[in-house]
Amino acid sequence: MSEPSDLYFHQIPAGEMANFVYLVGSRETRECVLVDPAWNVAGLLDQAAADEMNVVGALVTHYHQDHVGGSVFGMEIEGLAEMMARHPVPVHVNKEEADGLRQVTGVSESDIVRREGGDTIELGAVTIRLLHTPGHTPGSQCFLVETAGGAASLVSGDTLFLGSCGRVDLPGGDPEALYHSLHDQLGKLPDETLLYPGHLYSTEPSSTLAEQKRTNPYLRVTRLEDFLGFMGY
Repeated sequence: MSEPSDLYFHQIPAGEMANFVYLVGSRETRECVLVDPAWNVAGLLDQAAADEMNVVGALVTHYHQDHVGGSVFGMEIEGLAEMMARHPVPVHVNKEEADGLRQVTGVSESDIVRREGGDTIELGAVTIRLLHTPGHTPGSQCFLVETAGGAASLVSGDTLFLGSCGRVDLPGGDPEALYHSLHDQLGKLPDETLLYPGHLYSTEPSSTLAEQKRTNPYLRVTRLEDFLGFMGY
């Protein structure tokens, strides 16, 4: 019989834009991080407390308000500002996005840990590897969650969805950069990697990279020209 995994992992639907937020950590150390804590900060902290987990950080996939809080489309979305008021922790963001995050959320420079692609966060036997995947925004990052004895999990934010990928028509969007993020990074991860996106834009909440490589048109294309054509360029 295999040893039980140290991984603590929750995927939680949140808000009015079909977002997913995540709690990821180590059952051994009872430490976890919140990925894109927005919409219901109290509920996320309550879930961690009910599971007897200590929240030690927040991870940001990108700085759009539906993932970190702020004002957008006439809505005031709670997020990092409310979290820091209730439970201050380091906020891990790609360095390309740190200034934008401060502007959108109002968090202070002292709250932020500026990260680069390839950095890791260790929680017990769980390693969270930060992958810089620009395209949707310049500082978009995905989180590859690895632990002994099981397939890795990829929390992909708005870089890769089930059956599609992130839009590139907002400020900072770059279709060519997104192509390289999908094909040179995410597409080269093992087929058994479990995929957990930033939004529920399909009938299922998760998939495998093998399935997405087989069915997702943005991963199936091999030429940049074809990818740009799919994106309308």
